[in-house]
Amino acid sequence: MTTVEVAPLEREHKERGRESEITEADQGRRGSWRSLVGQVVPYKGMLVLGSALTLMGSFAGLAMPMLTKSTIDLFGQGGASGGPILWLSAAVVIGALMSAAGRFLLERMGEGVVLTSRIDLVNRIMRLRVRDVDQFKAGDLLTRVSSDTTLLRSVCTEAFAGTASAVFMFLGALAMMAITDAPLLLVTLGVVVLVGLMVALVGPKIRRASLRAQVALGRMNSTLERVLQALRTVKASGAEGREIAIVSTAASDARNQGVAAIAWKSTAGIGAWTLIQLAFLAVLGVGGARVADGSMTVSALIAFLLYLFYLVSPIGQLISSYTLMQQGLAAVARIDEIRRLPSESSMDFPGVDGEPLGVIFDNVTFRYADNRTLVHDGVSFVAPAGGMTALVGPSGVGKSTVFSLVERFYEPQAGVITIGGRNIRDWCLGELRASLGYVEQDSPVLEGTFRENLTYANPEATDDDIQQVLTKTRLNDVVDRLPQGLETPVGNRGVMLSGGERQRIAIARALLRKPRLLLLDEATSQLDAVNEMRLREVIAEVARDTTVLVVAHRLSTVIGADRIIVMESGRVRGAGNHQELMASDELYRELATTQLIPVV
Repeated sequence: MTTVEVAPLEREHKERGRESEITEADQGRRGSWRSLVGQVVPYKGMLVLGSALTLMGSFAGLAMPMLTKSTIDLFGQGGASGGPILWLSAAVVIGALMSAAGRFLLERMGEGVVLTSRIDLVNRIMRLRVRDVDQFKAGDLLTRVSSDTTLLRSVCTEAFAGTASAVFMFLGALAMMAITDAPLLLVTLGVVVLVGLMVALVGPKIRRASLRAQVALGRMNSTLERVLQALRTVKASGAEGREIAIVSTAASDARNQGVAAIAWKSTAGIGAWTLIQLAFLAVLGVGGARVADGSMTVSALIAFLLYLFYLVSPIGQLISSYTLMQQGLAAVARIDEIRRLPSESSMDFPGVDGEPLGVIFDNVTFRYADNRTLVHDGVSFVAPAGGMTALVGPSGVGKSTVFSLVERFYEPQAGVITIGGRNIRDWCLGELRASLGYVEQDSPVLEGTFRENLTYANPEATDDDIQQVLTKTRLNDVVDRLPQGLETPVGNRGVMLSGGERQRIAIARALLRKPRLLLLDEATSQLDAVNEMRLREVIAEVARDTTVLVVAHRLSTVIGADRIIVMESGRVRGAGNHQELMASDELYRELATTQLIPVV
């Protein structure tokens, strides 16, 4: 049953501590720089061409102050100004066209970087071990795929290429200033040094603030995703107000962290702008004095001031590029946190035909985390190949965990698991899972059509295969009632279907896989008595050709099992068929008596 957490504050506090550790650990990590550069390497040709066009556009812009000086000198001499004006116009048009073409290429490169990064990140997430995925919330992972990767576009288009253009403009303007008037250049350089020092001090703060902002955004998305997954429970519990308050608090925290990052970026921008204005006033004062004493012409002063204004753009671009770099490093640090996690081997493995697989647990010990209690404490049992073996016992004794270990979602801390006579660690992971059919306790149904859900585990299933499975699971009547038959959409998480129908779809999906070992976790928990009886017949039929391992609280489902394993407190306390356990095991007899199951 879906549950809603109504007091997540303690958990949020722990997560904040964990995220703070990640934040501090990621500061100054050189690998983030390498990873950031590595995002662009596949597009280096487009980067070079786009940057070259942008630089040529900038070169055209650098020519304008000198052309302006020549035009003013011609005015002073009474000459015609048509030629210089035409040259100025040509410089403007050519520079704009080249800059536009360069910008397009860089933006296209940025989109390519984002696409590549997203596909790679999705591939990594899909192949992560379940135990590693459990460390994250779904909303936080979505933020890394969407928001964090989006930051890379700005870094590629603005930071990398913008830096090259800005450096060219900056050095070019300084060179032209030196040609125009060296003493005024010294005044300007003093201001440039102050700008550099300020940016160096503010930059690390921008990166830390940006990382905290991205973490806060991920937390907000995770909070909202948690509520949407249990929306019916939220409404039925009258908890809308409380959940709105929780989501609003997370949104406010994301806003606050974003404002902090903006504040530091604004500090850098305003500081640089103020220093440039001071430089303008200083140059105007010193230059005015030099014009007055005749050591400098008015046209030269105007050209120098124009170059000074040209410095505003590259300095602003360099500061913007630097802040974007810091944001990019924060995003890459979060992306690389996923990339550094070990991935499972390729799951691309064809269907496996063969004999039914037996399962042996030999003194298996398992806990989900080092600070958690043992789930399995020396579990040992044998599920022979062929036939049905059932796992029963009170809730929380580790029955479903058996399936997680068989699927290798987790690895035991001790003991040996043998599947089909082979140590489970010796199996190729893709081959192992291709040999298994697994029906989860929640029986998830994905958004899509009825057919897509049926064939999810075996896309190559034929219409005959589908029809046989529909008949076995008594889903024919359901399909006949649907407006579009098998092509009917089932809604988000199968909302258009009943719980029992979703459960039967999950079973049909597993059967279409034609498994050598079928794992059924509470496969009849949402079925009525009639459909449960029919499904028992289906399971008994399947058990003639394959091994069926069933977890059940309702003993009526497994009363006819060839072998029943009774678990308690993380251990196996008994094994046998129904009659044997009714006679020898007190716990099993109590469970059966409570459910009014007869001895025979």
